[in-house]
Amino acid sequence: MSQPEGGPARILLADDHTLVRRGVRLILDAEPDLTVVAEAADGAEAVTQARTLDIDLAVLDIAMPRQTGLQAARELARIQPGLRILMLTMYDNEQYFFEALRAGASGYVLKSVADRDLVEACRAALRDEPFIYPGAETTLIRSYLDRARTGGPIPERAITEREEEILKLVAEGHSSKEIGDLLVISPKTVERHRANLLQKLGLRDRLELTRYAIRAGLIEP
Repeated sequence: MSQPEGGPARILLADDHTLVRRGVRLILDAEPDLTVVAEAADGAEAVTQARTLDIDLAVLDIAMPRQTGLQAARELARIQPGLRILMLTMYDNEQYFFEALRAGASGYVLKSVADRDLVEACRAALRDEPFIYPGAETTLIRSYLDRARTGGPIPERAITEREEEILKLVAEGHSSKEIGDLLVISPKTVERHRANLLQKLGLRDRLELTRYAIRAGLIEP
């Protein structure tokens, strides 16, 4: 999607905290070349908004209920390959950064310095240029992008997208029956996925799964 000729870039902003959305919106709307045209409180709502509106850039919080920013980014990259995506997060975490790149995002901005970095990151994304927050290892990013470009091996994700969905819902306190109803699968299938998760990740119980989900940005502490 290209920026409208002569008009500001149209931005979708997704964060489950109203105050954060308000603050980010003030930063972006103050710029003549950027305007927030839609807001969402979770990843699923962001995907719905992006399907129905003409958007140039999606700015997604990583940890949101129902569907995380990373999950939404993967879906948006599939259904709207031309849409630029930026991740917004509280966490200075290399794993999140690589997951964001893998999900189709072109940048990663820390909320703590959004007033300094966000506008520059938006403009970089709209130019199809990657943005990396100051202090990150640019050599790692170059190495990752080079491998992706040349078809070299990229480290696999630890868990599948379905397992990630189930992990998030388990960590949010849902029962196997509730998860089965939400994902339209049987509770027995949920239990099987849950057992696989514990084995794959070397964890023992729901508490450890929840801690892992927080570290992976699926839920907030």
